[in-house]
Amino acid sequence: MTPEDRALLLDLLTRQRVLALAVLVDGAPSSGLLPFAVLPDFSAALVHASRLARHTAGLIGGAPFSLLIHQPDDGQADPLQLARVTLEGAVEPLERQTAAYEAARHIYLAKFPAAAQTFTLGDFNLYRLPFMRGRFVAGFGRIYNLISDTFKSLAHS
Repeated sequence: MTPEDRALLLDLLTRQRVLALAVLVDGAPSSGLLPFAVLPDFSAALVHASRLARHTAGLIGGAPFSLLIHQPDDGQADPLQLARVTLEGAVEPLERQTAAYEAARHIYLAKFPAAAQTFTLGDFNLYRLPFMRGRFVAGFGRIYNLISDTFKSLAHS
C-alpha cells in the first residue's frame, strides 16, 4: 500500500463519523447507520446502539457483521471513485461495569461527547466490532485486501 493510500485509510477510520453496519436478524439482512470510534490499536470499531433499533437484534456475541465506511459524496466526482473500506468480523457485546466497557466508553465519548446522555439510558449498549478482514478501495485500480496484520501496522503509523 502506498503511503498516500495508507493515509487515506487512516483518515477513513479516524475522521469519518458514521458507518453502515450490516448484520443478520432472524436470518435476514438488516442494516443501520451508526456513529463509531476506532480503538487506538486499530483492531476494532466501537458502536453504541439502542435495543430499539432493528439492527441491534443482530449484535449478539459471535454474530457476523460487515461494515462500510466511505468518504462523503460531495456530488463533484464520480461516486464510484469515493474511497471506502469494508470490514468484517464477529460481534463482541461489552458487558457494563467491566474494565473493557469503561475503556471503550472513554474512547467513544472522546469522539462523541454529546453521546454521554445515551450512556444513561438502559436500552443502549456498547459493542466491539473487531476487524478480522476487509477490503479497501482507495480509487480506480487501487484496491487492497486487509488482514489483521494490516490493522496492527496502522497503529504504528
